Amino acid sequence: MLYMTVNDVSALRKIRGGDIRAFEKLFRYYYEPLCRYAVSFTKDIEAAEEIVQELFYMLWKEREHLCIHSLKSYLYGAVRNNGLQYLKHLEVRDKYREKLTRETVSENYNLTPLDKLEYQELEERVAGILNTFPERRQRIFRMHRFEGKKYAEIARELSVSVKTVEAEISEALKILRKRIGERAC
Repeated sequence: MLYMTVNDVSALRKIRGGDIRAFEKLFRYYYEPLCRYAVSFTKDIEAAEEIVQELFYMLWKEREHLCIHSLKSYLYGAVRNNGLQYLKHLEVRDKYREKLTRETVSENYNLTPLDKLEYQELEERVAGILNTFPERRQRIFRMHRFEGKKYAEIARELSVSVKTVEAEISEALKILRKRIGERAC
């Protein structure tokens, strides 16, 4: 087991005592590396920052009750666990949205069993085609069409231009129309 350095023990003791300066120093030292670590698996800068900020919030809030053997291991482990929990939440949310969409389409249009089957087949075709897209195009398209994000929001999140987002969505739609049309004939 890794143990804390003298500086870690001293910092943690000060933080437990309510020393905000020691806490701020710890925050400044670990914030960026922890954010980079969180981005490595969330692929979302804003989510990564929120995960790290929430960790530091909880660290300060629970400072008097902390039992830590290695500060660095504790921080990175907490970011990993919270990041995995965030990804699980996204997965559950996406499944719920997909189910809700299917149910809504079914209820709103009084689909026959044959209509439902055709709709499901079309959904599977679209998903299959999307999976053949380059990663960036696929991500941009999903963010716009399935998450309802605006071009500017996507551009900001992915650090690309709005024109790039427009071009990727346009190309995705062109390919989808062509490939779905080919199979329909």
